[in-house]
Amino acid sequence: MSIAYKRILLKLSGEVLAGDKKTGIDNDTVLSICTAVKAVADLGVEVGIVVGGGNFWRGRTSEHMDRTRADHIGMLATAMNSLALCDALEQLGADVRVQTAIEMRQIAEPYIRNRAIRHFEKGRVVIFGCGTGSPFFSTDTAAALRAVEINADVLLKATNVDGVYDKDPNKFADAVKFDEVEFKEVLARDIKVMDSTAFSLCKDNDMSILVFDLTDPNNIIKAVQGEKIGTLVRN
Repeated sequence: MSIAYKRILLKLSGEVLAGDKKTGIDNDTVLSICTAVKAVADLGVEVGIVVGGGNFWRGRTSEHMDRTRADHIGMLATAMNSLALCDALEQLGADVRVQTAIEMRQIAEPYIRNRAIRHFEKGRVVIFGCGTGSPFFSTDTAAALRAVEINADVLLKATNVDGVYDKDPNKFADAVKFDEVEFKEVLARDIKVMDSTAFSLCKDNDMSILVFDLTDPNNIIKAVQGEKIGTLVRN
């Protein structure tokens, strides 16, 4: 089976791991996603994953909470999700490593770029937790940063919509979906694909973004094989 990308960075939201429960971790949902990830790895694709923490923590719960502390709590939420993904992948027989941007040596490796590359070369899936390790940056930005750092061929952004539209498809019945769109057109139309920091990082480093629907986890496999799904954003 042919593959379109040799090394990918898959961005998962935390919310998707909760399934219909909306919060926490739904084991069946996680297992179905990881089954697709394992299938991709078995094709010979080198897989890096960045996961959010929204199923546990969504920013400040109070306007009085310090933003830095709130973001640190969010980073810990991503670490929990990273361990859950790791466990599910290992149950499926995958070789996995978790690396975190905040050091927690008893449960994960610290993020070291060269070590991550070595893991890829040995056929291991690498899950990057704790975002960038710095407050005020989203996990979208962490995904863009890791994708650039590891020289990924593409950033796969798995979402709850089937691509990028010229306007909000939930509000406008005549919204038109793009199969491909350039970064400059997304900026000109002010379409929200990722937060501005993440988007600029991808644009400036020529990192293409494939936005697709994760309702069917097999879309991860289709994306890697180059099937026409979602929307490809590129220079």
